[in-house]
Parts: sequence; structure tokens; C-alpha cells
Amino acid sequence: MQPFELPDFYMPYPARLNPHVDIAREHTRVWAESMGFFEPQEGHHIWDETDLERHDYGLLCAYTHPDCDSQELSLITDWYVWVFYFDDHFLELFKRTKDTEGARKYLERLRDFMPLAGAPMPEPTNPVERGLADLWVRTVPAMELDWRERFVATTTALLEESRWELANITEGRIANPIEYIEMRRKVGGAPWSANLVEHAVGAAVPPELAATRPLEVLRDTFADGVHLRNDIFSYEREVRQEGENANGILVVERFFGYETQRAADVVNDLLTSRLQQFEHTALTELPMLFAEYAVEPQDQAAVVAYAKGLQDWQSGGHEWHMRSSRYMNKGGTVAGDPLSRLFKPIGLGSTAVHLFTPTALGANRIKSFTRPRFEQVGPTALPELYLPYQLQLNPLVDVARKNLLEWGALVGFHEPVPALGGRALWRPVDLAEFDFALCSAGLDPDATLAELDLSANWLAWGTYIDDYYPQVFAAHKDMVAAKLQGKRFAAFMPLDSEATPPAANAMERALADLWHRTTSVLDAEQRREFHRAVTAFLASCEWEVANDIANRIPDPVDYVEMRRRTFGSDLTMALSRFSHGHLVPPEVYRTQTILDLEHTASDYATMVNDLFSYHKETQYEGDFHNAVRVMQNFFDCGPEDGVAIVNDLLTARMQQFERIVGSELPALYDEYDLDQDVRASLDRRAVELQDWMAGIVHWHISCGRYKEAQLEERYRRVDVPEPPVTEDPAPEPTTPAAPYLRPTGLGTGAVYIDGLGRRPADSALSTVSP
Repeated sequence: MQPFELPDFYMPYPARLNPHVDIAREHTRVWAESMGFFEPQEGHHIWDETDLERHDYGLLCAYTHPDCDSQELSLITDWYVWVFYFDDHFLELFKRTKDTEGARKYLERLRDFMPLAGAPMPEPTNPVERGLADLWVRTVPAMELDWRERFVATTTALLEESRWELANITEGRIANPIEYIEMRRKVGGAPWSANLVEHAVGAAVPPELAATRPLEVLRDTFADGVHLRNDIFSYEREVRQEGENANGILVVERFFGYETQRAADVVNDLLTSRLQQFEHTALTELPMLFAEYAVEPQDQAAVVAYAKGLQDWQSGGHEWHMRSSRYMNKGGTVAGDPLSRLFKPIGLGSTAVHLFTPTALGANRIKSFTRPRFEQVGPTALPELYLPYQLQLNPLVDVARKNLLEWGALVGFHEPVPALGGRALWRPVDLAEFDFALCSAGLDPDATLAELDLSANWLAWGTYIDDYYPQVFAAHKDMVAAKLQGKRFAAFMPLDSEATPPAANAMERALADLWHRTTSVLDAEQRREFHRAVTAFLASCEWEVANDIANRIPDPVDYVEMRRRTFGSDLTMALSRFSHGHLVPPEVYRTQTILDLEHTASDYATMVNDLFSYHKETQYEGDFHNAVRVMQNFFDCGPEDGVAIVNDLLTARMQQFERIVGSELPALYDEYDLDQDVRASLDRRAVELQDWMAGIVHWHISCGRYKEAQLEERYRRVDVPEPPVTEDPAPEPTTPAAPYLRPTGLGTGAVYIDGLGRRPADSALSTVSP
């Protein structure tokens, strides 16, 4: 008996079958036998011919690549036979035996069979190596170096998935939802499949477009759709039979406490949301990308062919899951009956024809565009926040406060804004109440005055941008003006010594000053990295404007990932990394462990901000870009439940941060055999992030940006004389009220002292140097 009833799946375009399916089936059977896939491995039975026939990977590839010729279809089918064989081979030899060291050596050796430029390969010692060596030389000659590099990266990540899963199985640990989506995508097979789509359709994505947001979103939503669908169909086999714990339904069951059927329905809702995000991006963001980059017609055609190939894969992959004996597939349906689907148009954008039919829209899509912007929610009843780190304040905070007010007036933050009817965006009293110097004093308690001033100035500039874009560009529905302003900003961030144009507003004037003060001590590579971070922040502000114009609440996954950019996390973290110089090797900074360290800290901080700003953004600003509103929309729940979900997520991310510091960083040190200086530098990085989170929480509690009285005065004000600002206008830092910061959750290792969770001496985190 199935553990749950399959849900009704969203799939508005029918699958099509490649006519060369039988040729691919026969070819891959012969190929698999020649590679040794049917031979016992170290005493383990992996596959025989019957297994290959039952799974029918030829049918999978014929459905997912309906238009390629027989030779290409046979090549693609061999790749999929190889990857599924690898998955089962690794399961028997390493997952079941929990042989982590053997798994590491096995996976590292596979990298030698993917040379970029024809380097010699070692002699294969097992069917997985033999198959990869054969496929590599048959595949890469047809593609350019850029594609090869991306294909190596996704293939390596796919192989590394097995280590992540094995580590979780060994620890008996189930990932939190944010971690699961992020890791499943990064190390799962779908990004690899997306690269093969380029090969199959003969249209590689132009290198200059591959890293843009629209192409990233198409790839990521495709990956999430593939993985979440697979989780639904494979739950019985993976969780009930094989003891796997990397499954989305299991993650939802454990995190939210849902029974299996409800968890499956939630995963299907998220799958639907990701597919609709794919469609939204293809139909709204790609045209803007083509115009902005002046993309040549042939490159536009390549991108559209790639997007259509990803769409074909989604529908074909679903059809195969419904037919393959590898999965639980009794009772599932696709939205719309088969007869009506015969008469639907197919291809990218075809759902527009059925725009107002329930099966095409889905309830979540309708809700995302119809929720009222402004809601009377009242002050938010904040939950207890889990914070196991002690706040430290820089003693120079008062001097920095005074300096910030002078700098804000100097760059023109209080000057009239024509688009606001001549009203200033910020008054001097607003800048004083926002108290960014207090935030900086908590983020970096050891900073010099110059460093503290620079940090506070960047925070003020970023927040001014964050207020300006919705009140000016979004309110006037002027996406073109937002894009033009972004182009102008680039001129104020020269990578070399070129002159900057005259500033036209306070934002440009402040950026010119900040860029000069920040980059004068950076080398060329650091300037480029910081340029990317600032540019990503500005692009995320444009993303918010586009959503505001469309009156659209973001998809939850897209929101969490874009929130790191809109919060400016990359910007502030890049500044912090530069203080370590070149001590840490770049390949170490690029490891998943370091990325997870920074992403968990960032997600914690952004969700803290969303809890404190929910009242302001929902009642006074009509802003949809808030995690509470996003969760309310997705789960169809009220504010209290939305707040609780966000609090559970931020708690889970903090606990993951603790685990990374306590166990994953030491393991990283050993794996890369890092010397003591590098280890000490990364330990300091972890402590900086602890200060960063503690400082952000304290600032939210203490500043006047989110308090009811200041909100009423700021947003309901009339033209009355402005109260004078004293030399020390901001309130003294206060000890936060206990309900906000009582440590909660499993394994907190923290105690409650003076309103702040503090790390005890015997905590696992004591390995980090203070």
C-alpha cells in the first residue's frame, strides 16, 4: 500500500515522445553491457539486464528530449543510464556500509575522467569509471570551453551529492527546508541535466548571459521542479525501503510536524510554485534581458531553445515517473484530463491561452497576484528569538553617530526628491532614529573609527536605496527609470582610475564617496569582487520593483535567495572578508562549508529583519517583500502562523550555523590540511559572523525604524515644523526585553543572561577563537 495518495500535478504542457526511442533502448542495453554494468561489484549485485529494462531510461530520454536525432538520443540515454547506475553503485558500496573515507577516494578519482582539454585519463577500475571515460570523449568535443567548465562543475556537484547524503545518513540528520532546497539543487542531478539539454538542442547559452539572474532562475527552477517531483515519486523507495533521508517530503514531515499526506501536498505546492516561477521568468524577465544586453537574434534563439528544452524535460520527466517501475506511481494525475490536453497548444508560453482556467493558474498563482498590498495588522507579537551569541558594542558608537548625521547631510539624504513632490525621502530625525552607527557598532565591535564610519555610511546608503526604489520607481511603475539608475550607478564604481560623472542625486553622491573610500585599499581582484556584490544588491532592488509593478508576492524559494541580496548581505560580508587578505586560499572560500556558513548567517539576519519590519511593511508601505507575507501566501495562513514559520526557519538556520562551526569547519581544516594561520583566520571569520548576527538583532530591538510611535509619526505626518535634532539624538543602547532573545530549540548550548543568549565555555563553539 502506498504511503500517500499522489497529488494532482501542475503540468500545463503535454509530454511528447521522441520517435527514436527503440533505437536508444537497444543502443544503451548493448552499451551498458559493454561497460560492465551487469557484473557483480565487490560481491554486490547492482544491476542486471532485467533492471535496466524495467527502469526504461530510453523512455525517460525519449520523453525528456523529444526532438533530437537518434545519435544524440542514444548519447543522452547512455548518460542517464550511467548516472542512475552510479547512484545505485554508490548506494551498495558506500551508503549501506557508511564507508565515508572510501566514498571520498572513490569520488575524487572520478574527477580525473573529466579533463577539460583532452588530458590523459587513468585506467578505469570499475564500470562507473569506464562509463564516464567513454561518455566524456563522445560528448565534450562538440561544445565550447565555457560549456565544458559548467558541465564539469555540475557533474562534480552531482557526484558530491552522495557525500552530503552519506554524511546525513551517518549522523542520522535531516536537513532543514532551506538547506535541503539549496543543497539538493547544487548537488542533485538536475543542473547536470540542464547542461545536457544545451547539448541535445544544439544551442549553448551565451557565456555572457549564463550568470544573469533570468538564466540562473530558469536553471534553478528547472532543478527544483525535477528534484521535488522525484521526491514525491521516490519517497516510498528511498525513505521506506532504502533508509535515505534526503527527500523533500521527509524534510517537511520532520520540520513542520505534518503527517505524510499533508507533507506530500506541501511539496507538490512548492513544485507548482517553482514551475510557475519558471514560466514567469521566461515570459517577463527574458525579454527584458534581451533588450538590456542587446542580445543578437541568434543568441536569443539559443536561449529560447534552451528554455523550451527545459520545459520539455519537465513534462517528459513527469510522464516517465508515471510509467517507470522504479517509482511509486499509482493514482497520480496531471491537471486537466487527457482529452482536453490533446487540444492544448504546446510550447513555451502556451499556458497564456488558458490563463484564467483553474488548472492552468493554480490557487497559489492567483493568490500571488491578488492579495491586498496594505493590511491593518497592528504591531507584531514577536516570538522568542534564538541567539546563542553575546552582543559586544564598539565603544566609539557615539562619535560614529555624530559623524553619520554630518555625512548624511553632506551627501544630501535630506534634500527634496522631485518624484516625491519635493518632499525629502528622509528627514534628519529619521536618520537619527534609524541609528545605523549602533548597528555597525554591534557588527564590528573592534573596528577603528574610520572603519565604523565607513560601515555606518554603507548601511545608510543601502537603506536609503531600499526606501527610494519602492517609493519612487515602483510607485510610478517605472521599470525603465530603475534600470537607467542602475546603469548610472555603475559609472560611480570604476574598477580602475577613470573619472566619474557629476552626481545627479544623493544616492550617486554617496556611492561615489563610499566607493573611493572603500576601494582605495583594495587590490584589483578585491575591487572586482566588491563591484559584483554592490551590483547584485542594486539588481535585487530592481527585482523588487518588477514584483511591485506586477503586484506579485514572490515564490518562497526565490524570495529567500534574493533576500540575501536585497538585505545587502553579500556587500557587508565581502567587506569583512577583505580584512583577511589573501591568507585563505580561494578554493577554500568557495567550498560548500564556507558558503553554508555565510548563507546561514545571512538567512538568520534577513528573517530577523522581516519579523521586525512586518508591521511597517504590511500596514504602512504595502510591501510584499517580507518572509511573513510570503509564508502566509504560500501556506494560506494568518499572521501568527506566518511569524511562527519564519521563527522556526531562522532558528533552524542558526542551529545549522552552530553545527558548521562546531563540526564542519574542523573537518574542512583537516580535509584541506590547512595551516594554523589559515585556521585562525577562518575561526575569526566565524566569530565576525556571530558578532554580525548579534549586532543586527540588537539594532532591530533598539532603533526607532520599527517602533509603533515612530511609524505613526513618520508615515502619518503632516507639514509641521520638524523637531530639532540634538547632537546625540539616538537613544542609548538598551538591554532588550527578555521575550525577544530567550534561547530556544534543540542543542542550543546557550544560557539566558541579561536578555542575550550567551555561549558557555564548554560549548562546541568554544573551538572558535574569541
